[in-house]
Order: sequence, then C-alpha cells, then structure tokens
Amino acid sequence: MKSKKVLDIYGKRKIFFIIPIVIAVAAIIVALAAGIEVAIEFKGGTLMNYSYTGDIDTEALKSAAEGLGHGTVNVSTGSSIDSSTNTVTLSFASNSGLTADVLKEISDKLEDQFKDNQLVGLNSQDVKPSSGLNFFVKCLVAVLFSFILLVVYIAFRFKKIGGISAGVFALVALMHDIIIVFSSFIFFRLPIDANFMAVILTILGYSINNTIVTYDRIRENRTLYGKKMGLVELMNTSVTQTMTRSINTTITTAFAALAICVVAWICGVTSIISFAFPLLIGLVAGFYSSVFMSGSMWVMWRLYRDKLASVKK
Repeated sequence: MKSKKVLDIYGKRKIFFIIPIVIAVAAIIVALAAGIEVAIEFKGGTLMNYSYTGDIDTEALKSAAEGLGHGTVNVSTGSSIDSSTNTVTLSFASNSGLTADVLKEISDKLEDQFKDNQLVGLNSQDVKPSSGLNFFVKCLVAVLFSFILLVVYIAFRFKKIGGISAGVFALVALMHDIIIVFSSFIFFRLPIDANFMAVILTILGYSINNTIVTYDRIRENRTLYGKKMGLVELMNTSVTQTMTRSINTTITTAFAALAICVVAWICGVTSIISFAFPLLIGLVAGFYSSVFMSGSMWVMWRLYRDKLASVKK
C-alpha cells in the first residue's frame, strides 16, 4: 500500500501567515475609507415594520426611504411567526429616534409608493444604543471566559507536548478566525449586529475542535515515534494524517451554510444571509487556521525554546 505523501506545511508557513495579514490590512484600509456598518441596536434609532404582498424591491424601498431625508436606512425582510405574512423592516439610525409626525409622513409616502405591494405599517419602536452595547459586552465576556477555559483544558489534555504553548497558539488561531469574520463584514458591507456575535461564538467551537484533532494526532505520533521524528516532521505528518478529516468536516458544514445562503437569497430573507454568509467564511477560516497555522506556530515556539535552552548550556 502506497503511503500518503507528507505535506510540507511548515516549509510554506510564511505564505500561510502572510495571506491572513494581507486580508486584515485590506480590511483596515476599507474600514478607514468607507467606515464600518453598525446595526441600529449599537447606534440607536427607530425600527419600522411593514407587511407586504408579492415580491418587493428592497433596493427601491431603501432608496425611497433614504430619499425622504432622514439618514441611512437598512432594509431587511422576513415573515411573521406563522409564516402567513411577509414583513419588511426599515432601520433608521439616529440618537433620539423619529417623532410621531415624521413616522406618519414616512409611512404615508412609502405606502403610497408601494401600493402595488400593499405595503402596510405594522408598528414602530425606538432602540437605545445602550441595549446593544450591553449585549456586546456580555458576549465579549463570554468569549474571554471561553478563552481561559480552552487554555486550561488544552494545557491539561496536551501536557505531553507542551500544553500551555499549545493552548496559547490555539487561541492565536481563534483570533485569526475572528479577524477574518470581521473582515468579511467590512468587505461585504454587512452591519455589525447580533449576528456577528452569534457567528463568532459558533466559529470558536468549530475551529477549536479542528485544532484539538490536530494536536491529538501530534500527541499520538510523539508517543509512537518518540525522538525518532523531529518536531517539523512530526507536525507535517500529523497535519497530513488529519487533513482528509478536516476537509470533509469543513465541506459538509460549509455546504449547509451555503445552502442557507442560497435559499435566503432566493427568498429575499436578508437577515439570515447576514448570519449564514459570515458563518461560511468563518468555517473556511477555522479550517485554514487549524491546519496551516496552529501547528506551525507551535513548532516555531518549541524550536525557539530548544534553541534558548541549548545556548544557556
């Protein structure tokens, strides 16, 4: 039986490290040039909900609402709980909200302009930015707490291969995933909202699982081969052995996210797309960091530490 060719992941580590750096720098440039889209729950403003029939042109509705001179408007479609009524939500960002007279003026003009869709106002509500900020802070606390638990868990489970360092570089890989997901929101002009935090929390669990599988194989091969196999060869061999599993897992999960994106796009449910599409990007980023980054960073640290130890002797 022909043995599988061992991939030289470590030898090409500079390329694998440069690619996400370029993406991050490009995202920063776009953010500085065009700004960052922030959802109404983090900026404050007014939500206006309407029911409609048929197929409504959300871009035309957005243009018509913005043409009334009350700032930038975000439009998202959905349906009622029993799925019997199509709904569309207009988000007007403002510090103090819109007055009753302004709300009536907007509704009258939009309902008249889109009477073919039988656009009818359902309700409106003001949103305070403090509520979104509190939610964001709580999510950050949850992420930080999960980071601490992950380091402790990995340090204990993989103490035979330098558990603390393995845990630290697993977190670095997770930070890479968060940056790539954030970059996708910037590049595709998606608003930073509750979906952003939902994607982050989902990706953390998915990505760390792939990384743990890689570390687990490194530990097994270290026990099997001992000092006969150097660190670079050990890592390359372990990643190669787990590559097929990682690819299959990622493809399966990514296809599910892609299917949701396609269905949501066809049905015009933009609120779901803002979750499913960044999730798709995050799944790919999680695979990338687990396979091409975490192991290489661990080897670099171990080689550096061994070099320092030899110099001291």
